[in-house]
Amino acid sequence: MDGGGMWIAGYGAYVPRFRIAAEEITKIWGEEASRIKEGLGIAEKSVPDIDEDSATIAVEAARNAMYHAGLKDPTEIGAIFFGSESPPYAVKPAASIVAEAIQATPALTAADLEFACKAGTAGIQCVMGMCASGMIRYGMAIGSDTSQGRPGDALEYSAGAGGAAFILGGEKADAVADIKHTCSYTTDTPDFWRRPGADFPSHGGRFTGEPAYFKHVISASQMLMKETGVKAEDLDYAVFHQPNGKFPVQAAKMLGIEKGKIMPGLITPLIGNTYSAASMLGLAATLDVAKPGQRIMATSFGSGAGSDSFLIEVLDGIDAKRGRARAVKSFVDDKEYVDYGTYAKYRRKLKSL
Repeated sequence: MDGGGMWIAGYGAYVPRFRIAAEEITKIWGEEASRIKEGLGIAEKSVPDIDEDSATIAVEAARNAMYHAGLKDPTEIGAIFFGSESPPYAVKPAASIVAEAIQATPALTAADLEFACKAGTAGIQCVMGMCASGMIRYGMAIGSDTSQGRPGDALEYSAGAGGAAFILGGEKADAVADIKHTCSYTTDTPDFWRRPGADFPSHGGRFTGEPAYFKHVISASQMLMKETGVKAEDLDYAVFHQPNGKFPVQAAKMLGIEKGKIMPGLITPLIGNTYSAASMLGLAATLDVAKPGQRIMATSFGSGAGSDSFLIEVLDGIDAKRGRARAVKSFVDDKEYVDYGTYAKYRRKLKSL
């Protein structure tokens, strides 16, 4: 899909301030857990407060996006798509909660999307289509998760919480970036799943690397580069889905992209894998430091499996909007550590209670 003229009007982030260190989890689960921890490249992860869920996180990110975009009339938002794999309700949209909270109701469409960790970027593509068709003037796509991990499982070291919201539409003069092109790569690769009624997800272990993550991220990125004629050396930054601290580094190497170009957006080692928000938070963190004229490739990944890839050009308007909303780094740096007992309580891991 050609997106030239598909403007990013603003974006916002939110990450809970509580953290649990990987070492704290290792103390509970012993030597095998220590081996798992070393393989993930994650030092600590974010922990939602006891009254936080993916909807409340999405509301905070959406409000920050509104501040950043400078939209004074929320009813200009014609669509909200909420992407998550940890929605607070099995049957009840969270998108409508966000819409009401930012006072965008009632004249809009809203829906929840689910595609593991790429539901948020799928929402961006939905908004792109609606804006391009003239159905709406502005739309919002959100990726938000309070991801789960079975006690003692590798996911317990990586499953974090956070959200990011992007507002698309409007005019170039008021935009921070232009989505020049997007494409997707999708197959039926069941590397990760959670059955109805299950409290925790299951995963295919090493299978989630190949043929899941790397096949889809690399294929979607190569497809984007081929369709746009952009080479690795033409990119100023790259953002990849970050289920851990090591996969994005390896993906960049496979594509011939310098490691330094992915570092501004590589935040999983400090807040964990925020699932639907992971690549969107990485993109937001990169935009926080990017300069007009620079180009960013952002490629998401969702188990099951698929990747969406975007070529984004930063516009002059980004400088005028810096500081309107909190930068991603401020959320990463603002933290308070909790012990395993508090973490287990907040994440409701004691299922008999």
